[in-house]
Amino acid sequence: MAEQPINPLAGKVAVVVGGSGGIGRQTCMEMAQAGASVVVGYRNGRERAEEIVALLPGEGHFASPVQIEETPSILAFRDAVQARAGGTDILINTAGITKPVAHADLDALTDELIDAIFVNNFRGVFATIRAFAPMLKASGDGLVVNVSSIAAFTGIGSNVAYCGAKAALDIMANSLGRALAPEIRVLSVSPGAVDTQFVPGRGKEFNDKVAATTPLKRITSPTDVARAILACATHLKFSTGDRIVVDGGRHL
Repeated sequence: MAEQPINPLAGKVAVVVGGSGGIGRQTCMEMAQAGASVVVGYRNGRERAEEIVALLPGEGHFASPVQIEETPSILAFRDAVQARAGGTDILINTAGITKPVAHADLDALTDELIDAIFVNNFRGVFATIRAFAPMLKASGDGLVVNVSSIAAFTGIGSNVAYCGAKAALDIMANSLGRALAPEIRVLSVSPGAVDTQFVPGRGKEFNDKVAATTPLKRITSPTDVARAILACATHLKFSTGDRIVVDGGRHL
């Protein structure tokens, strides 16, 4: 069996949308360590994004702003990537939003919050894939990885709309995995609760409770998720339209 090359992604361009967040930051690092040139897509916090770029090993990395709820912003981001990187081989969508709302509190899940969650967790992801699809097809070995959640199939998550948006994201992987083949593969990576500040109000007490009730006895880390994303690009070369669960057995 052939050995895995030291830099399996050498010569590849990996675009990480939401690259300055907890999962995104670690994903940028894993991609760069594997040899890819990384584009750190960030919503705000240019200074933080530039700091991430400075820490990445290798060359050709840069940061660029993008707001996934605004298609003109996505198109400008795409054009910036095309101009500076010359193309895209891997598109990783880690951006999203949520807010804790008890599932039984129907009135608290307002129309405005539902719309914001679906725009940021589904429509914006689709619009980003739509914008980058020509470059990914031109690569001949294009890959899209969307960060989903076990909320998509357990119905347990920060709120009902978030569960629905992530379920829609998984179905999109099914549809686009078929529609964009063979030039582009599409995969979902689905963590359980992750040790980041993504969900407001979740701290050490919440993390400890999650760890205690998870079969593998710890909470999912950003590194766990980032390495699963890396595996989609390096080892799972014959997979598309699928869900990769990274939750320590929490969904069981």
